[in-house]
Amino acid sequence: MWLFNAVTHKLELFHDLRAIAYAILSHIWGEEEVTFKDMQKGRHSHLKGFDKIDECCKQALSDGFTYVWVDTCCIDKRSSAELSEAINNMYKW
Repeated sequence: MWLFNAVTHKLELFHDLRAIAYAILSHIWGEEEVTFKDMQKGRHSHLKGFDKIDECCKQALSDGFTYVWVDTCCIDKRSSAELSEAINNMYKW
């Protein structure tokens, strides 16, 4: 599962989440949402949708979390397996 590092502002891949605590951004989609591809290409901070991710990171760090999960940018939608896993597990996360 991909998580967004609130300190480095980079995606990191984790295969075992049992030892990782993370915050989840619950939000309403708006203009210029940041996608996984935007993150990979490093063009995420210029999009309007990044503001709420940045605020989420600040709150997560304040609450003691280094990582956040955001549905718009932590799922590689090009991978049908990853998308299916995310859809099936979203409420559990």
